[in-house]
Amino acid sequence: MKTFCIKTFFVFITFIISLCAQSNNTTLLILPFDANGIDPVYVETSESILRVEINRLSKMDIITKDRTEEILNGSKCYTTECAVTIGKEAGADKVAGCKLAALGEKIIVQYFLVDVSTGKPELMDQLSAVNLEDLDQVMKRIASNIVENKSTEENAQVGNIVQEETTEPLRRSSNKNIGLSFGYLFPQEGYDGDNKSFTINLHLDYEMQELAVGMLLGIRDGFAMNVYGDYLFTRTDICPYMGGGFGFHWVSHQQTSYIADGFGPAIDNSKKDSDGFELTLNTGLRLLHTYNFQILLNLEYIVTFNDYHDKAIVFTLGIL
Repeated sequence: MKTFCIKTFFVFITFIISLCAQSNNTTLLILPFDANGIDPVYVETSESILRVEINRLSKMDIITKDRTEEILNGSKCYTTECAVTIGKEAGADKVAGCKLAALGEKIIVQYFLVDVSTGKPELMDQLSAVNLEDLDQVMKRIASNIVENKSTEENAQVGNIVQEETTEPLRRSSNKNIGLSFGYLFPQEGYDGDNKSFTINLHLDYEMQELAVGMLLGIRDGFAMNVYGDYLFTRTDICPYMGGGFGFHWVSHQQTSYIADGFGPAIDNSKKDSDGFELTLNTGLRLLHTYNFQILLNLEYIVTFNDYHDKAIVFTLGIL
């Protein structure tokens, strides 16, 4: 009897969890696209891309196209007011609508997302495709905006910038960067007991969606040349990162030292290597990350494997 009660209890809990999970799923209805001056084939393809991309990016329950057309029963629906009515009839939580209009070679894509329960639009925005081929990226961007419930400007991320946005004065979506940074090196061990020294770096940087790799050439109490890799934690304008590098560092040192003895100071002519391989650990921020004009704040801990056991913290500020 006790075992039966336990099993019944767990079945009941599983049932409740299942109901909660189902209740958390958002049901989305996508209205048939409205189009003006666009080939119907491109319109149908654009709607299909939007459906597939939303399904890929989220766990929303998307009402099928056939079911949507059945509810519409031949009528047209392109406004938020009409969308609320259709959404209630379909049992949807949210309704998305999209209109495509040709303007010369450009295609203006206007879209909205409305909450059926409140009747209020959550999103109402537009994007422009510079040509028919750019519609693919535009629909993927709109899908991301709908899933994240963010406007086009708020949801600008590396990897989803459409072609029109790359023509802005601060051009986005650049993969190759070059820049300068400057700051101070603070010795922790070695460096002849110096307090700090000025440093300047040249960055040759290649950026992917979640990773940045490149080469650093630095004047930092000598000369350094390192290759590095950084993991980028976000794709937004404020992007923290963490990584490391490996390379070579020649550190400027006094090669002659003096040792006092009973007959006065004596010269120590023993030769020490001031150059060696270097290991770096670094972290920092990339600001204005979706643009190719980025502000770089970088903090490094560097260890040079030479006879002086040079170790230091380096803080730099720069532009990529």
